[in-house]
Amino acid sequence: MPTADAEGARPGARGSVGLRSTRDHARRLLPLRAVWMLPAAVGLLAGLDAALMLLGLPAPVTSERLAQVHGMVLMLGFVGTLVALERATALGRWIGFAAPALLGASAVLLVIEVVPIVAAKLVLVAGTASFMLVYLPLWRRQRDAALLTQLLAAALGCAAAILWLGDVAVDRLLPWLIAFVVLTIAAERVELARITMGPRAGGRLLVFAWSTVAALVVSLVHADAGAMLLGVTLAVLTAWLVRHDVARRTINARGVTRYMAACMLGGYAWLAVAAGILLFGQPDARPAYDAVVHAVFLGFTMSMIMAHATTILPAVLHRPLPYRTVFWVPVLLLHVGLVVRIGFGDALGGIPAWQLGGVLNIAALVLFLLVAVGSSIAGEPGRSRRRPDHPAIVAGGAS
Repeated sequence: MPTADAEGARPGARGSVGLRSTRDHARRLLPLRAVWMLPAAVGLLAGLDAALMLLGLPAPVTSERLAQVHGMVLMLGFVGTLVALERATALGRWIGFAAPALLGASAVLLVIEVVPIVAAKLVLVAGTASFMLVYLPLWRRQRDAALLTQLLAAALGCAAAILWLGDVAVDRLLPWLIAFVVLTIAAERVELARITMGPRAGGRLLVFAWSTVAALVVSLVHADAGAMLLGVTLAVLTAWLVRHDVARRTINARGVTRYMAACMLGGYAWLAVAAGILLFGQPDARPAYDAVVHAVFLGFTMSMIMAHATTILPAVLHRPLPYRTVFWVPVLLLHVGLVVRIGFGDALGGIPAWQLGGVLNIAALVLFLLVAVGSSIAGEPGRSRRRPDHPAIVAGGAS
């Protein structure tokens, strides 16, 4: 029996060749794995819409529920889906993709008003629990302290989802959500920077992780004391990461390497800001609470996502995401917006500055999404005479 290729080569089979070519082109433009990203994108856009509402500005969609679920949709729905997808890809088993599927579904269900919020919360709990289970076979494959830290972070994220299901206020879940994202990202930095951080880095990170857990336990009894302990832990962790991260040296490089280093150092700076505010206790008032939330979840988390997008997403989606100079625009917009929002809005009490900074942050995230999609579709840019440093130098094993 002739193969499909042989059949396509026969005279008169040009139609099937053209059809296959069209399908192949479609796959190159939108890989099948990109489907996993769609619910996360919906969660991101819904969260940004809710952000406009919380800023007291006109939003495309107005819904009281959107404002209520804003934080959980972005942190466990959007960020959780991205991390779970990356971990499921590393696991390499189809069952692992249940975690990003459930987390993505929860992000969508949480913003649909006709869906009972309890049902959406249950899906979120199932998603965080399945995400935690993804780490078990990974741990059996490689018994590593950094991986154990990620497992612990996933467990804290699951605990936050369970507490939220029990109607614990989102502002009281702030330390748990901070622990989830910070420990997850810090552990991935340690994984990628084993050479410069040394073989004991994972064990030291695990000490920080358990210190964070201790702070969360204390916060259940005394919110201010727990927040101050968390602030101390984050401050020391940030100083340790900055000291050992190769980004301090690669900021003097060129191209994508400098871009990634700048994103990471900017993220560490905002994490230090959040740690400093937490040293004064549980941030209950709006200026302090707003500053901590956005310093961690925009300044730190989104900076790290932007930094690693050109290396992590291609591995997950099997689709290149070439670096272009235009990537700097949303990054700069993000950090300028945070300076305006936190420095002039929260710190000085300027409502117009707070709103302007928030709008700049929203524009930065939308623009980054558009730039990333556009760069992926456009493909590799023309080769220059001298290629910039490879991103692996800052994000991979050589870091």
